[in-house]
Amino acid sequence: MNQPYVDKLDGVEEDVHPIDKWLRTDMLPHIWCPGCGLGIVLNAYVKAAEKAHIPREKRVVVSGIGCSGRAAGYLNQDSYHTTHGRPIPFAAGIKLARPDLNVTVISGDGDLFAIGGNHFVHAARRNMDLKILCINNFNYGMTGGQSGPTTPLGAKTSTTPYGCYEHPLNLPWLAATCGAVYVARWTTLDARRLRDSITEALMKKGFCFIEIISPCPVGYGKPNKIGSGLDEMKMYLDKWDMRPPNWIFEESSNPRDAEIDLGKPIIVGKFVDIQKPTFLELYWQIIPHREEKIPVREAEKLPRWGRKELPRK
Repeated sequence: MNQPYVDKLDGVEEDVHPIDKWLRTDMLPHIWCPGCGLGIVLNAYVKAAEKAHIPREKRVVVSGIGCSGRAAGYLNQDSYHTTHGRPIPFAAGIKLARPDLNVTVISGDGDLFAIGGNHFVHAARRNMDLKILCINNFNYGMTGGQSGPTTPLGAKTSTTPYGCYEHPLNLPWLAATCGAVYVARWTTLDARRLRDSITEALMKKGFCFIEIISPCPVGYGKPNKIGSGLDEMKMYLDKWDMRPPNWIFEESSNPRDAEIDLGKPIIVGKFVDIQKPTFLELYWQIIPHREEKIPVREAEKLPRWGRKELPRK
């Protein structure tokens, strides 16, 4: 994999791509449309994990259903492609069983906040030690471009041909109010800041959430006459409102102001960066090895998965 290869079409010798070692190259070419931003997100995650010095054997990625869910299949590391709306509880189970692992969820706005919304709320409330990368392209791109929980008011999709008439979720505000310890939003245009933000999240304990605004030229760009993926990223550049790089959550930077509306600036930056105990830290603080205090005879009545083997006297 690390050796130069020869292009069979014209015989031009080229070096391998710098992140080939982190990809399942046998799964390529990918299925993502031209102009889609998911490749940028995947690249940002890989480089962030390297920058955070997290070894491959300690990294796990979980995804759900949708275009974003294909990320798990392309990564050359432990990864799981789960059912629709269920990547967060699946990832929580991995973290509870193996607290030593760094567990990241890469999925889309529909998967995480429509059918999966309840799981997001309670994982954030519990401060599960998970890193959530939500790729928001404002629609269900894989299944036909239907409107979703983040589609802006007035935007056209296959199910809202006259414009969306439902108020969208403000994802940074939702994450902050549910208890996330790290909340940020970037676009795929801001690839380096996205990489650095993911690095911060990977190195932080607790429930970390990053929303990534990404082009979907086919499902969202075409019905709204935006143009190509490059045209949509140019729109981000023209309309975004860039806050200082270390924008910490305080009264003057309320994530409530981060609502996305057609024709208005897209606010990006870091909204929340706080410290508080994780679910497992509180669990072991309140219940410190209680099963070891149970008499042997009582312990034998417990199911095997619910007790440790205790030494007999």
